[in-house]
Amino acid sequence: MEVQQFYYDNKIVRKFIVATMFWGIIGMSIGLLLAFMFLFPNLTDGISWLSFGRLRPLHTNAVIFAFVGNAIFAGVYYSSQRLLKARMWKDWLSNLNFWGWQAIIVGAAITLPLGYTTSKEYAELEWPFDIAIAIIWVAFGANLIGTILKRRQRHLYVAIWFYLGTFVTVAVLHIVNSMELPVSALKSYSMYAGVQDALVQWWYGHNAVAFFLTTPFLGLMYYFVPKAANRPVYSYRLSIVHFWSLIFIYIWAGPHHLLYSALPDWAQNLGVAFSIMLIAPSWGGMINGLLTLRGAWDKVRTDPVLKFMVVAITGYGMATFEGPMLSLKNVNAIAHFSDWVIAHVHVGALAWNGFLTFGMVYWMVPKLFKTKLWSTALANVHFWIGTLGIILYALPMYVAGFVQASMWKQFNPDGTLTYGNFLETISEIIPMYWMRAIGGSMFIIGALIGVYNIIMTARAGQKVTDELTEAAPLQRVTKQRTVKEGYHTWLERRPVKLTIFATIAILIGGMVQIIPSLIVDDYIPVISSVKPYTPLELEGRDIYIRESCVSCHSQMIRPFRSEVERYGEYSKAGEYVYDHPFLWGSKRTGPDLMRIGGKYSDNWHLNHFYDPQSTSSGSIMPSYKWLIKNELNKNTTKDKMRAMVTLGVPYTAEDIARAQEWMDEQGTQIEKNLYSDPDFAKTYEADKEYAHDNGEDFIEMRNREVIALIAYIQRLGTDIKIKNAEDTAIHLNK
Repeated sequence: MEVQQFYYDNKIVRKFIVATMFWGIIGMSIGLLLAFMFLFPNLTDGISWLSFGRLRPLHTNAVIFAFVGNAIFAGVYYSSQRLLKARMWKDWLSNLNFWGWQAIIVGAAITLPLGYTTSKEYAELEWPFDIAIAIIWVAFGANLIGTILKRRQRHLYVAIWFYLGTFVTVAVLHIVNSMELPVSALKSYSMYAGVQDALVQWWYGHNAVAFFLTTPFLGLMYYFVPKAANRPVYSYRLSIVHFWSLIFIYIWAGPHHLLYSALPDWAQNLGVAFSIMLIAPSWGGMINGLLTLRGAWDKVRTDPVLKFMVVAITGYGMATFEGPMLSLKNVNAIAHFSDWVIAHVHVGALAWNGFLTFGMVYWMVPKLFKTKLWSTALANVHFWIGTLGIILYALPMYVAGFVQASMWKQFNPDGTLTYGNFLETISEIIPMYWMRAIGGSMFIIGALIGVYNIIMTARAGQKVTDELTEAAPLQRVTKQRTVKEGYHTWLERRPVKLTIFATIAILIGGMVQIIPSLIVDDYIPVISSVKPYTPLELEGRDIYIRESCVSCHSQMIRPFRSEVERYGEYSKAGEYVYDHPFLWGSKRTGPDLMRIGGKYSDNWHLNHFYDPQSTSSGSIMPSYKWLIKNELNKNTTKDKMRAMVTLGVPYTAEDIARAQEWMDEQGTQIEKNLYSDPDFAKTYEADKEYAHDNGEDFIEMRNREVIALIAYIQRLGTDIKIKNAEDTAIHLNK
């Protein structure tokens, strides 16, 4: 039999491993800083680019796309070459994938702290980066498919199925969710509005978790667990069921993030039904992974690589049981907007993604450098510190979630809220935030130990070079199924057809959920009193987005007695028709703001932004002093309004023409309102006099950013009139 010699490209794998560990430490460190900001809210006081709102999306993007993303590429490039018995199709595509991905990460690290964000969860990067991500992702997919087509191994192993499913689905998700209208080089508005935007975003957001944080890691699990255990995968048949049922069902589950919201009930219920069904394929994969280790448990006790992998698979099982449970409406009514969700997310992120990455890296690096792991003892220390860190992180957050939910919903015998002041719920969970910070610190210490161990392993080994290997060329056979050949076995040697079938499987759910929201005229009931934002309010909304206020505040009052009593009338779908993007939020660190308009004076808001503790003793909200100093940029307001017209917002030509005058009028009125406070008037006049005496330019208050933000805040919830609104108990201290 003819045998061909060729080289595996190990250098690209080494590059991605280095990037994985580097960005992992960066992303986790930012997360730890954010955890301490809950305890010391003024830790970065006055530094806009280090504020909680600016850093929070940087943390999520760094961990998901930098740490986990590079780990995916490292594992896929390593395993695909060996499973397909072929070098990656094009070296230049491999390098474009690496350097392009790192450039995007660096761009995110610069722009997100500067406030350039779309505010859409896991999709915060602005439109130029969306285009770049699409290009680099296509380069990765083309390289993978090209390698499959030139393979020397006839049948495609299960890991390859998951890699293909990941490529096509992430591409579809990213493109559909990133439909936006650019206004400037780093500013755009979502093509969708309100309910439609929420549906598309969480169709993307949930499935970004599914197809970026789950399916590629399942492929890596199917390769690296059998390799590390030196045993075959437990059940080939179960892997088939796992793959097809998972990719078909997962795509439907997004609406469970929007239960009890303004999303139509049919879409919510569809999301619930498919979320419950997800338990079966998810646990089928977990069982397949764990049972692959049957007969190898003695090795698990001594091998740190397998320890990491066992905990990772167990974490996957826990997270994928909890996800469907959280999609049950009665459970979701308790958990949503609380810290329970934070615990749930981090069990998946730290255990499933983090530990499988560490196990995979510990396994690959000695082989790449042709040596042994430098210190098994240190790897075990890493494992135990990391495991304890996960426990100390997650358990307190579960407790915090239960405490929040129970306090939010308790009533006195006379029908009033037991804990009417939102701050009472915050003060009760501060000890849990301390434990989270300690657990996160332990996890990072473990990761640093791991990085040191990997560096020492590399230094003790040889330089990474292309690895010479050999395999027989792929022999041509009939395209038809043979008599004894199973259907799926036949499909595995038809990669194009397999990819097409996988694409069809993931498109069905998305089309059924999203298309009706785009083509059915009465999908969103019209409320005639809802009007577009004024130019000043539009600018204020963009500042709200820039500062990521949505990270801590929701704008979605659910139809529960406790929420209506606390915040006001529950939210209606028609109230959001001009919201590009939607800002419903997913976490209440502070109270809901849907009906905040008119509840406090303009001066209260000014003081609240300058020093939150001065208006709300014990608040953990950081100050936003720069908003009071910064001049509002009005140069692009008309361009923004024109973009909104393109998106269907009914601004007239006259509205756009008089935008500057309109802004001056509204800003001047707010400025006058602020003068009603003698302390403000005295300070403001002193500042004006100081600027005049020192020859400095003085920015009139009506032209400052805080005025626009106050205008937006005071608008919220005022478009519809609620009977007896004055009798509703509103306690909105943060």
